Amino acid sequence: MAAAAAAAPSISPSSHLHQNNTNKKTTHLFSPHPNKPLQFSPSLKLSTTTTTTKALLSCKATQFDDLGSDKPREECGVVGIFGDPEASRLCYLALHALQHRGQEGAGMVTVHDHLLKSITGVGLVSDVFNQSKLDQLPGSSAIGHVRYSTAGSSMLKNVQPFVAGYRFGSVGVAHNGNLVNYRSLRATLEDTGSIFNTSSDTEVVLHLIAISKARPFFLRIIDACEQLEGAYSMVFLTEDKLVAVRDRHGFRPLVMGRRSNGAVVFASETCALDLIEATYEREVNPGEVLVVDKEGVKSMCLLPHCERKACVFEHIYFAQPNSVVFGRSVYESRREFGEILATEAPVDCDVVIAVPDSGMVAALGYAEKAGVPFAQGLIRSHYVGRTFIEPSQKIRDFGVKLKLAPVRAVLEGKRVVVVDDSIVRGTTSSKIVRLLKEAGAKEVHMRIASPPIIGSCYYGVDTPSSEELISNRMNVDEVRNFIGCDSLAFLPFASLKNMLGKDSNGFCYACFSGNYPVLPRELKVKRVGDFVDDGLNGSVKSIDGAWVQVPKNQTLEMLDQAR
Repeated sequence: MAAAAAAAPSISPSSHLHQNNTNKKTTHLFSPHPNKPLQFSPSLKLSTTTTTTKALLSCKATQFDDLGSDKPREECGVVGIFGDPEASRLCYLALHALQHRGQEGAGMVTVHDHLLKSITGVGLVSDVFNQSKLDQLPGSSAIGHVRYSTAGSSMLKNVQPFVAGYRFGSVGVAHNGNLVNYRSLRATLEDTGSIFNTSSDTEVVLHLIAISKARPFFLRIIDACEQLEGAYSMVFLTEDKLVAVRDRHGFRPLVMGRRSNGAVVFASETCALDLIEATYEREVNPGEVLVVDKEGVKSMCLLPHCERKACVFEHIYFAQPNSVVFGRSVYESRREFGEILATEAPVDCDVVIAVPDSGMVAALGYAEKAGVPFAQGLIRSHYVGRTFIEPSQKIRDFGVKLKLAPVRAVLEGKRVVVVDDSIVRGTTSSKIVRLLKEAGAKEVHMRIASPPIIGSCYYGVDTPSSEELISNRMNVDEVRNFIGCDSLAFLPFASLKNMLGKDSNGFCYACFSGNYPVLPRELKVKRVGDFVDDGLNGSVKSIDGAWVQVPKNQTLEMLDQAR
């Protein structure tokens, strides 16, 4: 799993935070305005510039994040806390634990004296928040969000949580997922006079809540969610309630825990609960709405009930190995993936290495099963940002070399098995193979701890279009030839499902099979890009670049039937 580019913060509740003023943030107090239409916090409109953004604008820096750009990217992580006097500090720490789910934006909303206060910013959690910022977020309830997005001038206004006021009060929301009927919902709302400030599908949810006639508030959330299609795990915050909701299929994870003082915590992964010493209680069930207030926790369900389809890629790549996701240990899943590869795709070798960090556990499983030593043949640098000044004399595979350094003592003259979690475009894998051979490896055998990826994801994961996916264009031997390795094997799809056992039908495998549990209702489906035709930002070209076409095998007739 890709680690955050900054060291872990050495803070705990009430301790001193290092002051960092290099990044501008937005702060806004938001109070209810009865009898007024939906209003968004002005913080969503302000322009924010980080030091990284300034570098991008002022110099010809090289975009070199080859390792990240050739992997599926999780869109975000969410946190909700109710009933703890240090909610903002605990939320800060929980967001840090979820930093791997999004590194380009972070935000938090708290409630104090019936006011919702929001701070959002671009960058890592430690860039956005410091001691003085957390001091501005008092209260015993909080929600937080970390976000991955494509670069662009509209990045800041899409950083969550969003805060909005409507006639019955104000509400904050943080969302992990992606709505496949976003465009049609937005068009309908705009036709009736709604004005949008962002290009995020999450804003649609707030508008649906605002126009709902249901009472009390949590019924408005249910009313809004019953109109949504796709993936969503969301936390809402009002003056007196914290609400957590998960879509009917349970695509994206959301768990519930409790601290020793009784405070209720929601988070995308259990690793966030562990850091703030909250005891894991259970998942938020697919289609469940949990309302937390001073009376306790109440559970309701969305209708109709659907078959669970949890994202299997959480266990392959997204989640931290120390998390329990969808009721299963991520570490144990990855170790078993490696054991299956060693059993079903053995090869004579001298050493097993991993592409760090996400291939590490599967490589350990492979080595143990094969009875071959495991060694760190690639060392990853965690101190490199998104851009770097390249020398005028070009260096081949510059981006990969900045992040991965081969260990010649491990590789020279050896037959090497290198284990990675996935292959997307194949460009990074080819550079890694070349790097290993230049370091003296006699043979390089690639073993991939997932089946071939042949389809884009429409449920909250940033993947390339189907045409860019190398396994959608080539068979395994052609991919091996493109990468330049001596042999290549993927985790067999049937073996993956067999390993999951009785739970196998409860996972989504659309990226491996092309069979989508919720068919897109529109010809183009929002990916994760910022550039949506909101009439404010971006050219037609940039708009098209942020949307992916429906796969060719999904005809208009199929889409009509889905309606």
